[in-house]
Amino acid sequence: MFERRERSEEQAELWVIAGELPAATPDTFYRRVNATLEKIGFAQEVWAICEPAYADASWGGRPGIDPVVYLKMLTVGFFEDLPSERAIASRCADSLSIRGYLGYSLTEQTPDHSSLSVIRQRLTLDQLEAIHRVLLRALREHGLLRGRRLGIDSSVIEANASLRALEDRNTEESYWDYVKRLAAEAGIDPADMKAVRRFDRQREGRKTSNQQWQNPHDPGAKVGRTKDGACDMIYKPEHISDLESGAIVSAVVRSGDAADNDDSLCERVMAAVGTLSEVAPETPIESFGSELCGDEGYFAIESIAQLQACGVRTVIADPQARRRSASRASEEHRSALRRASRAVRSPSGKALLRLRGEHLERGFCHLLDHGGQRVATLRGCEKLTKRHLCGAMSYNLSLLLRHLIGVGTPKQALAAARKAPRLVMAWLREALSTLARVSHCLARVLNQRFPNSLSSTRLAAK
Repeated sequence: MFERRERSEEQAELWVIAGELPAATPDTFYRRVNATLEKIGFAQEVWAICEPAYADASWGGRPGIDPVVYLKMLTVGFFEDLPSERAIASRCADSLSIRGYLGYSLTEQTPDHSSLSVIRQRLTLDQLEAIHRVLLRALREHGLLRGRRLGIDSSVIEANASLRALEDRNTEESYWDYVKRLAAEAGIDPADMKAVRRFDRQREGRKTSNQQWQNPHDPGAKVGRTKDGACDMIYKPEHISDLESGAIVSAVVRSGDAADNDDSLCERVMAAVGTLSEVAPETPIESFGSELCGDEGYFAIESIAQLQACGVRTVIADPQARRRSASRASEEHRSALRRASRAVRSPSGKALLRLRGEHLERGFCHLLDHGGQRVATLRGCEKLTKRHLCGAMSYNLSLLLRHLIGVGTPKQALAAARKAPRLVMAWLREALSTLARVSHCLARVLNQRFPNSLSSTRLAAK
C-alpha cells in the first residue's frame, strides 16, 4: 500500500530578504552567448531596427517588451528543442539560468506566450530580415560567410491544420460529408463510420487534390507527404545556404504545393545575392552567388537559362536528360543544357553536390528536427516565415559560437565539460611520458660525456 498524501493548506505570506534569494545567473554556455552578442553589438542593432515598431514612451501606457528579449527567447527554443511559444515561455519562467540570460531577476515576471505573439505581429518581416543580416555580417567578419558558392533546398513541415477539416473549394462541402454521400449512393450505411472509412480507402478514383480541396482555417497548408511518408497538411521551408560554412543566407516558408522549379526560382536566388550584397557592400556583387547547387527538383530549363544569363553557374542535374530531345529546343536552351550537364559531371560540380548534402541537410536537421520546428504551431506563410527566419538566426548564431568557443549548443557544452577531465588526465599522462623520455635521453648524453659523474649515474638509475 502507498501512503496517501493529503492536500496541504495554502501557505500564508512569508517575508524573505531579497539578498537571500537565489541569484538568476546564466550558466557557462548562456554566459558565453551573451558575451558573443555583446561583442557584435547585437542589442544596439536590434534596438535601432525595431524602434519604428514601438510607440514613444512619453505617450504613456505600459512599456513594451524588449525585442532583444524576444529574440533571445526564440534562441532558447532552438537550443533546447522547444516546439511552441508556450513551451518557450514556460521554460524561460522556470529556469534561473535562462532568467539570467534574458536579464530577469527571480522576482520579475518573464514574457508569456501571448506577449510573444504580440511581438511577432508587431515586428515586420523586413525588420526581422534586417536583424538576420546583422548576424550574417558577424559571420562575414569572422570569415564564415563568403557567399560565392550557394546551395538551395527545401524540406517539409507539418502544418497546424487537419485533413478532417477539408472542404470543397466550390461547394464548401466537407470531405467526410462528400464521402458519406458517395457511400450512401453505393448502398453503405453512412452512420457506420468504419464502413465509410473502408469504402473511402477502397473506392476507385480516390484523389485528394489541392485544386479541389482546401482547409478553410489555413489556406496556405496543402495536402502532401510528410518527412516519414504520411499524407498530411504541409508547408515547405526553403533555405539558400553558403556551401563553404553552412550559414543560412535566406529562409522562407512556402505553400505546401509550391514547386521548387517554378518561375520565381531566379528571383529567389537573386534576392539571396542581394542580401549578401547588403551584408558586404564593399565586395562587388558579381562575386556573390557565382555558383548555385541544388537537387533535381530545381531543374527547369527556363529557370536554368535565366540563372546562367545572370552569370550563375548552375550545378543542378537534369532528371529528364535521357528523354529530352535537344533538337526541339531553342539554341539558347540547348546551350544552357550543355553548360548545366558539363557542370554536373565536372569534379568541382561533384564536390559541390557533396557539400550540398552536408551543409543544407545539416541545417534542416538542426532547425527542424533538433530545433523544434518540424511541426508548425502557427498558420499562414508569413507567420511561419517569421518564426522560421528567427530559427535561421539562431542556427547562424550557433555557427558563430562553434567558431569562437568550440561549442554551439548547451548539449555540446555539457558534453565538452564531461570530457574535459579525461582530456586533462590524458594530457598529464602524455606529459609525464614525454618527460621520462627526455630524462632518459639526457642520462645517455651525460653517460657518454661524463662516464664517472654521480649525476649521470643517478639519472641513468631513474
